[in-house]
Amino acid sequence: MDTILQVKDLCKKYDDFALDHVSFSLPCGCIMGLIGENGAGKSTTMKAILNLIHCDQGDIQIFGKNHIRDEIEIKEQIGVVFDTLNLPEMMRAQDVGKMMRFIYRQWDEAAYARYLKQFELPGKKIVKDFSRGMKMKLAIAVALSHNARLLLLDEATSGLDPIVRDEILDILLEFIQDESHGVLFSSHITGDLEKIADYVTFIHKGKVFFSEPKDQLLETYGILKCSEAELAQLDPTAVKGVRRHQFGVEALVEKSKLSGGHIIDKASIEDIMLFIARGERQ
Repeated sequence: MDTILQVKDLCKKYDDFALDHVSFSLPCGCIMGLIGENGAGKSTTMKAILNLIHCDQGDIQIFGKNHIRDEIEIKEQIGVVFDTLNLPEMMRAQDVGKMMRFIYRQWDEAAYARYLKQFELPGKKIVKDFSRGMKMKLAIAVALSHNARLLLLDEATSGLDPIVRDEILDILLEFIQDESHGVLFSSHITGDLEKIADYVTFIHKGKVFFSEPKDQLLETYGILKCSEAELAQLDPTAVKGVRRHQFGVEALVEKSKLSGGHIIDKASIEDIMLFIARGERQ
């Protein structure tokens, strides 16, 4: 399977934070969810991919090309959606398309008009008067209207109502029907990622804890409810995080490392993230 994005040994040191050898790869035709708590390094990683910050170490390949040396060619084929809309607020939606044709060589005015209609965005209304959901759909319309192969979304669905979020997820699924495309989707809403992601990469305190196929991840881990005595008898390497409360213990475990006889509940992506990030170690 071809790789559309590869990040290898990415390092960036700040006074109070550092990306520490961040590595992951996104296959063509797939959606990758990028998860982690606030300040974990998700947005810093996105900025590094877009060459908006200079990294101390590491290599980023997009479409098999170096993200710095071939930056102009690469960015012609990337659609970017941040959590805020970076367009002139007094501009009408239909005029945004006229502006973009001077920015992207492959700008498709007809496609943009189709997306405005599909997303029910009024072309003559100024951007300032759009709701947050409408602004996000406008950003996606722009991202999809210049023949982009890779979409980067950084918390693009945060603060949106479930109906608009679901509509955007459908758009992303439609986008990757072309197997030369890919999506890197940073989100706090892990339920959305469970619906559409093929891969999940978890960044915690600047380090990648895992980057795995979503289905494999959900199959690997489970939640075991037990007593302290039962916990002490488990293989320590099977326990990835523990949360204690007045009724006993909950442990995130690797199911394959436990012997039979245990009742193990399913773990969601959010469970896995919280247990690893906040759960105590055995």
